[in-house]
Amino acid sequence: MIELADLIRELRQQLTTALVDGDGETVRFELGPVEVEASVAVSREAGADAKVRLWVVDAGANGKYTQAETQRITLTLTPKQLSADGRSPRTVMITGGEVDGER
Repeated sequence: MIELADLIRELRQQLTTALVDGDGETVRFELGPVEVEASVAVSREAGADAKVRLWVVDAGANGKYTQAETQRITLTLTPKQLSADGRSPRTVMITGGEVDGER
C-alpha cells in the first residue's frame, strides 16, 4: 500500500515529465481535469496529534482487507501551471510518447 499523497505526488511527476517532453513540439495537448479512482484503507493514529491517513490499496491486496475497512474514492484534479513570475495559473499543455499498457 502507498499513501494517497504519494499517489498524487507520482501523478504530478508524470504530468511534469510529459510537459517537459512536449517543449518545442508543434502539437500539444491541453490537460483537462484528471480523474483518479482508488480503493483506500483508512487508518487513524492514536495520541494527541492523531492523524487520519488514506492508504491506496493494491488491487491484488484486497483479500487482506474486508470491504468494511476499504472505501472507493474518486478525485477530480484540475492541473494548473504557474507562470514564470509565479503569480498566475495557466492551462497546462502536455505531450509525450505512448507508454506500453497505456489507454
